[in-house]
Amino acid sequence: MTDKVELVNDSRSFSTETGENILGAALRQGIVIPHNCRNGFCGSCIGLLHNGDVEYEGDERPRALSEEKEKEGFVVCCQAKTNGDILLEVETIDAVADTEIKTLPCRVSRLVKLADDVMLMMLKLPPHEKFQFHAGQYLDILLRDGRRRSFSMASSPSSELIELHIRKVPDGSFTGEVFNEMKEKDMLRIQGPFGTFILRDDNSRPAILIAGGTGLAPLKSMLERVREQGCDRPLHLYWGARDVRDLYFHQELNLWTKELDCLTYTPVLSEPDAAESWSGATGWVHEAVLVDFPDLQGVDVYASGPPPMINAIQNTFPEKGLQQGHFYFDSFEYASDGA
Repeated sequence: MTDKVELVNDSRSFSTETGENILGAALRQGIVIPHNCRNGFCGSCIGLLHNGDVEYEGDERPRALSEEKEKEGFVVCCQAKTNGDILLEVETIDAVADTEIKTLPCRVSRLVKLADDVMLMMLKLPPHEKFQFHAGQYLDILLRDGRRRSFSMASSPSSELIELHIRKVPDGSFTGEVFNEMKEKDMLRIQGPFGTFILRDDNSRPAILIAGGTGLAPLKSMLERVREQGCDRPLHLYWGARDVRDLYFHQELNLWTKELDCLTYTPVLSEPDAAESWSGATGWVHEAVLVDFPDLQGVDVYASGPPPMINAIQNTFPEKGLQQGHFYFDSFEYASDGA
């Protein structure tokens, strides 16, 4: 048995097989819906159901979907299964539809401690191998025991080396190995690229970029691309960290604002050290954005970082005028089996 999914905002349609979720069916047929975690946590793949019914495993509403949003007709495509033909409104991203997913060996070219709990890792691919990705995407490091760890790429897609920003997780097995045991020239296996957190090039609306901690990585990759290609719209980067010591790319970003007329940069500290003479913005990074942008109509928002930050933006920005479909995000969920 198959059901038909007709897209409201697209001329295409696709079919779902029995027991198949909407996202999986779309990807199988070459239609890319925004997605990240694929387990119902992040909410990247939420769409609006105009007609028809869907169901979830065990009739449990996914964590990313509030009761209010469910009543309004929103569905989480990575978990929702069709119950008959449906009419769905959801973004599609053709830019990544032809991305080739590869599994490759690579060598750790460089390890540099950027902050007490952040390690810069540079990966070098085998000669003549190419790993083509879009700025903002991520890769998986494949561990020997079959587990995998996801990290956003911070480098430009044109770079010969792949740059990762790895935060040390308390009691994390892999991140503990990175900080305490791993050495330059060690070998790893990677797979990717994955994800749909990329800059949309089909509009000229101002964009607010919000990073929390190592959520800077995918936004740095986007800005690296902007530095190479130029930009034709204002970009406002807000980077939230605990203390000035955690702003591990602060000086470089200040230089980029002088290099790029389109870029402004605002660091925001949640717990600045009293001994430091910090005169910049303080508090939660999303609240600092709303101080500067009390009206969010006509802007795009790109955010990457911890789930509480993403949730706060989702809950507060629409009240300030952020329109449906203008919020793009990458929620940094930690692996459930120890990072």
